[in-house]
Amino acid sequence: MNHTTLVLAAAALLMSGCASFSPDGGFGAVQQLTQERTGQTPVRLNHAAGQATPQARIAELLKAPLSADSAVELALLNNRGLQASFADLGIAEADLVQAGRLRGPSLSFARLAGGGLVEIDRAVIFNLLGLITLPAASRIEQGRFEQAQLQAAYEAVGLAAATRRAFFRAVAAQQLVKYGAQVKEAADASNELARRMLQAGNFNKLQQMREQSFYADASAQLARAQHQALAEREGLTRLLGLADTPQAFTLPDRLPDLPAEPASAQDAEQTAMDKRLDVLIARRSAEALAQSLGANQAARWINGLDAGYQNKSQTGERRQNGYLLDLELPLLDLGAGPSPRLARAEASLLQAQHRAADVANNARSEVRESYSAYRTAYDLARHYRDEVVPLRKRISDENLLRYNGMLSSVFEMLADARDQVGSVTGYVEALRDHWIAATDLQTALTGRSPDAAGKGNALSRTRAVSSTSAGPSH
Repeated sequence: MNHTTLVLAAAALLMSGCASFSPDGGFGAVQQLTQERTGQTPVRLNHAAGQATPQARIAELLKAPLSADSAVELALLNNRGLQASFADLGIAEADLVQAGRLRGPSLSFARLAGGGLVEIDRAVIFNLLGLITLPAASRIEQGRFEQAQLQAAYEAVGLAAATRRAFFRAVAAQQLVKYGAQVKEAADASNELARRMLQAGNFNKLQQMREQSFYADASAQLARAQHQALAEREGLTRLLGLADTPQAFTLPDRLPDLPAEPASAQDAEQTAMDKRLDVLIARRSAEALAQSLGANQAARWINGLDAGYQNKSQTGERRQNGYLLDLELPLLDLGAGPSPRLARAEASLLQAQHRAADVANNARSEVRESYSAYRTAYDLARHYRDEVVPLRKRISDENLLRYNGMLSSVFEMLADARDQVGSVTGYVEALRDHWIAATDLQTALTGRSPDAAGKGNALSRTRAVSSTSAGPSH
């Protein structure tokens, strides 16, 4: 080979040798991003390499009643849907490594024989354009790999938020079932007492039917509460990845107490701009498309460029050595206006820029809305705790004094107990709504849109555009 060919081969080997897989597959960044936003660290399971599921830690978590934090940890360990989404990170790293490696050389061999003569042509051809654009292609794929890391953390944060919401709903539903059972038991006693007093002639029919109606309503409410508790528990079971063993975990008897003070909203919008993963993903997508557009513009006049070493042997003649260049020109794309490839890249970039601005605007609005919902839920739960429930208790105590003094009947006591049902139920629901609103606020600040799962948002479309955008061939 001549000097030029040797230089080309050495450069190709050097550039290809720089591209390799990282020790952790880029998952360390995903763990850090998730831990900063949820307080929990996800684990990527690699069953193909023989790695076992962390059953010991899962079993340890299931021994005690779950808390919101332990439920999130369990979901990050055991949810197979999340593990499936982590596979996208491996795909993105494979694309990154492939982008840093030059396509292998091609060998050409031709033999012609006739009239007693034999002519042989040999050639070793390298993709020269791929070598020239290798740094740009690597930068583009590096951006997409970082975007895949953000996306993996985005999925983990979303699962953590969904698990917290499901946990608070399941605990509240279970708490309401226990209270509903107590209410039904009291209604059953009052209904039986009213029936006996009616038979003894000490009660009229209208009064007895009122007690019977309360018992019927209490029975229906308990049936609905029992189904709701089952549905909420099953929802949490699916998020925890325990669908085959729904009774494997226990829940606490009641929701956590209301915090002493509500969280503040200082610099909330700026925090969302700096920390929210969907905002960062949208920005990174626009940056990747901008790099891709620049590479397309730089290579707009060339579709392919190959160079290599060639020699020719012929019977009775000395071997001839030389080189060859193969230049592919986009002549069919040189019509009026820009080339279709450039036009597509420019449109994709403009689309990504608009979507990034839209995600940022929505994030600011969602933070404001989430904080308003959080403060409303906190204030309402505190109102129930400090005003409504204590007032109902004072009324109940006063009625008990009146009953002990024979100033009221047992049915007046039971009527008062019925009035307390709405107060206690309202407080449990308000406390549940507070914890869900607190989860939504934290998610809106640093993670993603609180209702992103229900929207089929533009984020997935942005990723699709980024992954299919035209870049320089190498």
